[in-house]
Amino acid sequence: MRPRRSSSPTDEPVTPGFQACPAKTFWRADGMLTVGRSVLEHCNVVGEVARELISRYPGKLGVDLFPVGAELVAACHDIGKVSPCFYERIRRACTSASPRQPLLQLPNVAPELESQWGGHAGVSQVAVKALNVPPYVAEILGQHHGYSPSVAGFRANDDVLGGLSWQRERVALVEALKQRLRCDWPQVRSVPQARLLAGLTSVVDWIGSGSFFEDPAQPWQGRIKPALDDAGFIRPDYRMDLSFEQVFGFPPRPAQQQLIDAVAGPGVYVLEAPMGLGKTEAALYVAYRLLAAGQANGIYFALPTQLTSNKIYERFNDFLQGILAPECRHRSLLLHGKVWLLDTEMGEEGRPGGAWFNHAKRGLLAPFAVGTIDQALMAAMNVKHGFVRAFGLAGKVVILDEVHTYDAYTSTLLNALVELLRELHCTVIILSATLNRERRQQMLGAAVSEEAYPLISAAPRQKPVSEWPVPSGAGHEVNIRLLDDPRAALAEALERASRGQQVLWIENTVVEAQERYLDLAARAAELGVACGLLHSRFTAEDRQRIEDRWVSLFGKDGWQERARQGRILVGTQILEQSLDIDADFLVSRFAPTDMLLQRLGRLWRHAGTPREPAACCEAWILAPDLEKAIIAPLSAFGSSAHVYSPYVLCRSLEVWQGMDSLCLPQDIRTLIEQTYVQRQEDGVMAQWLHELDHGTLRRKGRKALAQLARVALAEGGNTLPESKAQTRYSEQDSHEVLLLRAAVQLPEQKATRLILLNGQQLLLPWARHQRDKRGWRELSASLMRQTVPVRVQDAPECLPIDTLSKFALQHCFYLGDPAHDEAVLRIALVDETGALRGLQGAQIHQKYTLGYRDDLGYRVIKEHG
Repeated sequence: MRPRRSSSPTDEPVTPGFQACPAKTFWRADGMLTVGRSVLEHCNVVGEVARELISRYPGKLGVDLFPVGAELVAACHDIGKVSPCFYERIRRACTSASPRQPLLQLPNVAPELESQWGGHAGVSQVAVKALNVPPYVAEILGQHHGYSPSVAGFRANDDVLGGLSWQRERVALVEALKQRLRCDWPQVRSVPQARLLAGLTSVVDWIGSGSFFEDPAQPWQGRIKPALDDAGFIRPDYRMDLSFEQVFGFPPRPAQQQLIDAVAGPGVYVLEAPMGLGKTEAALYVAYRLLAAGQANGIYFALPTQLTSNKIYERFNDFLQGILAPECRHRSLLLHGKVWLLDTEMGEEGRPGGAWFNHAKRGLLAPFAVGTIDQALMAAMNVKHGFVRAFGLAGKVVILDEVHTYDAYTSTLLNALVELLRELHCTVIILSATLNRERRQQMLGAAVSEEAYPLISAAPRQKPVSEWPVPSGAGHEVNIRLLDDPRAALAEALERASRGQQVLWIENTVVEAQERYLDLAARAAELGVACGLLHSRFTAEDRQRIEDRWVSLFGKDGWQERARQGRILVGTQILEQSLDIDADFLVSRFAPTDMLLQRLGRLWRHAGTPREPAACCEAWILAPDLEKAIIAPLSAFGSSAHVYSPYVLCRSLEVWQGMDSLCLPQDIRTLIEQTYVQRQEDGVMAQWLHELDHGTLRRKGRKALAQLARVALAEGGNTLPESKAQTRYSEQDSHEVLLLRAAVQLPEQKATRLILLNGQQLLLPWARHQRDKRGWRELSASLMRQTVPVRVQDAPECLPIDTLSKFALQHCFYLGDPAHDEAVLRIALVDETGALRGLQGAQIHQKYTLGYRDDLGYRVIKEHG
C-alpha cells in the first residue's frame, strides 16, 4: 500500500538544508564507510565535467550537437538526493560517522520506499518538472540511471518526498548550480538531441563519481581535465594530408576512389560492391579524411555479430597506427584485447562489476572501436542506457559492415538507427555485397532508381540522394553443385585436401559444425591433412589461439604455408563475415542467397594465391530437393530452418535450382532481387509466407517482430532491460558463461581462489578495498577471457546473485539487477573429462549434458532414445 502523500505545509519533516545533504559514501583506507561528497559538490563536479567534455569535440561539432546550457542539465541530475529517504539511506549505510559532515537521524523515514518512485532519479524528475523547465529536461534527469522511473502520480511536494520544505531545498540547490555554472536551462530541439543529452548526463555522472572525486577531503577543481583524460575522452591528433596509398600501401581502386570522392560530409552513404573489392579500406579512408578535417570525432566499425573474427580488430588497429600522430595518446588505447578497459577509469558504472565494464558497451564511448551492430541498434531503442550508446556514437563515422537484405525485424531497427545517426551529425557508411533495392531505399530514406552493380548511393545531410555506378572489373566464374549427400561432400573434401587444397566447410549451427569436425578430424589426420574448427562458442583465449593460426593460414600471411599440406577448416557464419580468407574449395550448408554469396566471396578471393595445380573454383552446396523442401521445410532443411526463415530458404532454393555456375560479381544483383522480390504466393508457399509474416507457436512473425521493434523504439512505456532487447529475428547468443576448473572459498584469507582452464590461479578478495582499481580491472579482464557466449536455452542453470556474491564475483562481473529483470552471469566448472558441473554441486542443466573442449568449444549434448 502506497504511503499517504500530502501537499499540506503542516508537520513538515526535519530538513538539514541542501548544503548538508550527502551525495555519496566513501570507503576509507581502513575499510570503514563514511560520508562522501555533498550533493552540491557532486552536482557541481558533474556540471563542470560536462562543460569540459563538450569543449573537447572538434570543430563545430560540440556546438552543433549540444544546446547552450547542457551542463546545467547534467549538474542537476542528482538534486533528488536532497530527499529524506536518500539522506537516511546514506546515514544508515555509513559504518563510521564523519566529524566533517555529521548526519541527523530522521524520524519516521523508510528508505526502502524509494523503489516506488524510482529512487532519487524519480525525485529529480518531479522536482524540476514543478519548476516548468523546458521540454525533455525533466525526463532526462529522471533517466540518468539508464531507465525512466515510475513517477506517475507523484508531485514534488508530496510528504514521502519530504514535503514543501525539502522541495524548497531542491529549488535552492538548482539556483546555486545556475550561479556556479553561470548558465540556465537549455532549449532541447528534438528527441534525438534529448537522447544525446541524456547520454551525456549519465556518462559525466559516472566520471564525476570516479576515483578522482571520491575523497571529499580532496579539492576537486583541478581534477576535471585529468579525470576526462583518464576516462579516454582525449581529442586525437592525426597525421595530416595522408594519401590512400600512404595509409594502406597501395593505390585506390576505381570503386574505392569513387566512394572517397562521393562523401562530402555527414550523411548516409551506401557502397554496394562484391566481396574482396576493398570496401573496408575505402570506408576507413573516408573516415580518416573527415577526422582530419574536424568533421567527425571518432569511428565505430559495426560488424554483423559478435561471431566476427578478431582479425578485423588487427586491420582496424593497423589503420589507426598509420593515421594517428606519433604523440597521440590513443595509440596506446586502441580497443583490442580489452586494453582500453585496463587503461581507462569511468566511475561506478564503468568499473569492474559495473554494467558498463564491458568492452562491447564501452567501445561505443571509445574514440575508435570495432563492435557489433547490436550495440549500435540499441542506441535507437528504449533499452536501459540506450541513450548512452546514442551519445557514444554522436558525431562519429559509423561504418555498418556486411548489411544484408535478410531479417525484416532488424531492418526496422536499422532504419531507425540510421535516421537517429543522421540527426546526431554522424557520417554513416553502409557496406554491403548483397542489398536489394527496397532495403537500400529504406536506409537512405529516399527513392532510388539505379539498378547498376556495384553502386554508390549518397544522401549527404540536408541534400538530395545521388547514385553512381561503379566499374565492376573482371568477373570470375564459380562452379556450383547442389547435392543432398553430406557423405559425398565429406569424401570430396578429404580427397581434395589430401592433394594439398585448402578447404572451407561452413555450417549454419554450432552443433552441426562440431559434428562435421568430429566426422572429419580423425580421417583427416590419417591422410596428413590438418583440420580445424572455428565458431563463436570458445572462450576468448581459445578463440584467439584458433583464429591466429587458421585465419592466417587461409589468408595472405599463409601463402608460403599452403603447399606444405592440405587443410580443412570447419566453421559457422563467422567464416562468411569480414574475413580475408581464401579457400580453394568450399562446402556450405544451404542458406539464404545473401549468405551464400558472402560465403562464395571466401573462394578464390585473390588472383595471386598459390593453389594446388588441379584446383578449380568450385562450391558444393548441401541442399534438399526443392519439392521436398517446399512441402516440409522443417524436415528438409533441418536445423537451418531454426536459424533462417523456411520461406526465405525455399525462395532462395528456387533461385539456385539447376545452377551449375555463376559469375561474380555480375550475377549478384539478379540473384538478390529474384530471391527477395515480393510476389503473390499460393499453395504451401502461401502458408510459409504467412508464417514468416504472422509467426508460429515456435517463433514470432516478421510483422509482429516489426511491431515489437517499433515498440522497442518508442519513447514512452517501460524501458527494456538489455536481456530483453531483441535485435535479431533469429536466436542469438545472449548469455555469458564463465568457465573455470575450480572456485574455492578461503574464509581464513577472506578470498576466493579461482583456477582457470589453463591451470592459472587467481585470488579474488572478498573486500573491494583489498585491491586497487587497476588491479581489479586487470583481474576482471583476465576472467572475461574465460567466458563463452551461448544461447539462453543452452546456458547452465541460473544461480542466485547472493551465491555468486559469496564468491566475490560481483567485483569483476555485472551480476544483474533483479528489480529490472537483468540477465545474470552463468558459471560452470569444467572437470578433467570436459564435462561441465555446477558450482557447489548445483544442477548444471535440466535437460542436457554440457561440456567444453579447447578444440570443440562449448557443447550441448542431447540424449537420444
